[in-house]
Amino acid sequence: MIKHHSTGAQLGLFSIVLLGINGIIGSGIFLLPNQAAALMGTAGIFSLVFDAALVVTIALCFAQAATYYDEDGGPYLYAKDAFGGFVGFEVGFVTWAIQIIAEATMAVAFATALGATFPALHGLLAKNITVTVLLGLMALMNIAGVKVSKIVNNIVTLSKLIPLLLFVTIGIFFIRGGNFTPLFPQGHYTPGHFGAAAVTMFYAFAGFERVVVAAGDMKDPQKNLPQALLIMVGIVLGFYLLIQTVCTGVLGATTLGHSTAPIQAAFARFAGGFGNALVAAGTLLSTAGFLVASSYVTPRSGVALAEHGMMPAAIAKRNGKNAPYVAILISISISVLIAWSGQFGYLAQISAVSRFAQYIPTCLAVLVFQHTRAAVPHAFRLPLGPVIPVVAIAVSVWLLCQVTRLQLVLGLGALVVAIPFYFLMTHRQAVAAKDLS
Repeated sequence: MIKHHSTGAQLGLFSIVLLGINGIIGSGIFLLPNQAAALMGTAGIFSLVFDAALVVTIALCFAQAATYYDEDGGPYLYAKDAFGGFVGFEVGFVTWAIQIIAEATMAVAFATALGATFPALHGLLAKNITVTVLLGLMALMNIAGVKVSKIVNNIVTLSKLIPLLLFVTIGIFFIRGGNFTPLFPQGHYTPGHFGAAAVTMFYAFAGFERVVVAAGDMKDPQKNLPQALLIMVGIVLGFYLLIQTVCTGVLGATTLGHSTAPIQAAFARFAGGFGNALVAAGTLLSTAGFLVASSYVTPRSGVALAEHGMMPAAIAKRNGKNAPYVAILISISISVLIAWSGQFGYLAQISAVSRFAQYIPTCLAVLVFQHTRAAVPHAFRLPLGPVIPVVAIAVSVWLLCQVTRLQLVLGLGALVVAIPFYFLMTHRQAVAAKDLS
């Protein structure tokens, strides 16, 4: 369906940038600086620059694809129209899986931050108990029909940004130049560590796709969207580079690499108990708030699949509070199992890997649409023809080659799981159509 842009669109350049920054900066940056430092030392900063460049190319592809549609569905619609029902189903199914994995990762992030603040809650057993209780509460809240309010979201936004802004503005005065040497751990680069660091830190940039899919609600998207993407990613990258620099400059790459809550540890180094408490509270509030929002949205991806005949109809069942309790229980149960399976850094890599099951098909779809769809007047148009999607695909594939086979299986396994569901549902639809005839 071609998208026709309305002159009454609400989102201007400033609104798009703020929406994007809020959607990207989450729990990841509170807990991930140590991962880059452990693998790459001071040079871990370069993995952030690499990820930002990749994010821009993928986001531009999403922006182009979004201009052709005026209905929800995002990557599912792009894949279905470009490559047919089977690929569309795979992408639609994996979208639900991506959100479940992300939810599990956020729950482990909360447990990790809690353990760093209260040492008695540090350890595998405590982590598993924490994520089970936390995700269980999310399920009960949503089954009861509780909705996420704007007040909660505003509190979450402030709770994550204020500690980070204070950390950067104060911490920059406590940087020690000697903490930036050597550039690499043990004084030399270890092959494969850059790719691993880039995959892990990519998790901190995830969420940009929420903005570009809303291209139809923007004022003059052909002009504003590419500008907003560059400004948005530029601001986030600058923020992340400052955070990584202050963490390294205050703690040193070696100490940073062994810290479970790096920003909290660095803030405590120069601000004492106040800094420790502020970042701890900000991390916990931010992560819990994102989890509340995610636990509300995630089951509804399963409901959408069921309502479109792509999954069994039972998944869309609702209770008296209009809550999709079957989808909620399925989503939370799988999230708990995934959360039990690993630590935050490991799950962040799996979560990052899983997102490429949306990103790569969308970039491929853009290449198809350039030949099969006419340009939409006054809409965003991808510059340089096929260059940007080809670069995005090539770099994405390279990045996926840097993870372990197990992480690849766990991150993209939903694509395999979806296959029997696809043939089951198409068989049911064929039988139903035959009965009607």
